Amino acid sequence: QVQLVESGGGLVQPGGSLRLSCVASGSIFNINAMGWYRQAPGKQRESVAGITSDGSTNYADSAKGRFTISRNNAKNVLYLQMNNLKPEDTAVYYCNANLKPGSAGWRPWYDYWGQGTQVTVSS
Repeated sequence: QVQLVESGGGLVQPGGSLRLSCVASGSIFNINAMGWYRQAPGKQRESVAGITSDGSTNYADSAKGRFTISRNNAKNVLYLQMNNLKPEDTAVYYCNANLKPGSAGWRPWYDYWGQGTQVTVSS
């Protein structure tokens, strides 16, 4: 069974930094794209940043210049370095991975989600 587990969230003052991690575990044949999403209270879930298996990245306009997404393919870990955090970054942050579960490559690709980690930016 595949699991995505996020960590690294917390309370930080405006201008501060946090580094989120997401570990994908279980029976995984291959991971394609991975990404970070967030959902603030009363708002829809939105994409923050994404990264392909070969390292190509994309960012939401709100994240450009402040956030950096990266991954360790050998360890199936996804990261999000967040700098110069603002109160509007407050949200639950979710990890997403498009992957093939199991030990053989014949299975289709599936999207998996983590349980989320809370990020609160407040003075």
